[in-house]
Amino acid sequence: MKLLLVSDLHYTLRHYDWVIARSGDYDAVVIAGDLLSVAAPVAPEAQIVAVRATLRKLAETTKVFACSGNHDLNALNAAGEKTADWLEVLAEAGIVVDGGSAVVGDTLITVLPWWDGPVAREASEKVLADVDRSVAERWVWVYHSPPESLLSWTGSRHFGDPTVRDWIERWSPDAVLCGHIHQAPFAPDGSWVDRVEETWVFNPGKQTGPVPTSVEIDLSAGHARWSAMTGPEERSLAAP
Repeated sequence: MKLLLVSDLHYTLRHYDWVIARSGDYDAVVIAGDLLSVAAPVAPEAQIVAVRATLRKLAETTKVFACSGNHDLNALNAAGEKTADWLEVLAEAGIVVDGGSAVVGDTLITVLPWWDGPVAREASEKVLADVDRSVAERWVWVYHSPPESLLSWTGSRHFGDPTVRDWIERWSPDAVLCGHIHQAPFAPDGSWVDRVEETWVFNPGKQTGPVPTSVEIDLSAGHARWSAMTGPEERSLAAP
């Protein structure tokens, strides 16, 4: 199963266009959060309309997985925590969003929402606890923030999520697909790929220009490739 990972598109429409143009080459496309931008001059409601339409178009060519990030929160849950409820309607188009799981080839992919507080975090923990791992050979998570690792390093400090690292140690997924820390792949002592326990973790980072950073991942073949303006990098996943 070959997938394309992007993250932190932040309402950069030409980046979405680039993803759509290449989506047919992959069994799945994963957008690991921050689909919108709180800094954009366009109103959040208008961003939501445009991104929903774009994701539906993307879903016409491949399986799509999209999690919420901290820029995507537009509503409050019953506990008063921020959520991205605008993603929910996309499930009708076959897009796997916050709290959902789907099998593609030999891989089960589970999508976790950005949590703004303990209620949403506990709900995500329950999602993971209830997953039937026997339905596929591999298990992959999608969550916006990386665990503390090379992927969470900005060049001056770590911004990793300790809960994600705890869950990795508890459930040992094959991979976790993240974003959030834009600088990590470009920072000294940072990276786009790392290993936490026995789990591979990926963060494509973010760059300006017409093309987003991206990671091509083929767990079956044991290979990953990061593409950025600085040039491509490849990593074998066959050994630590």
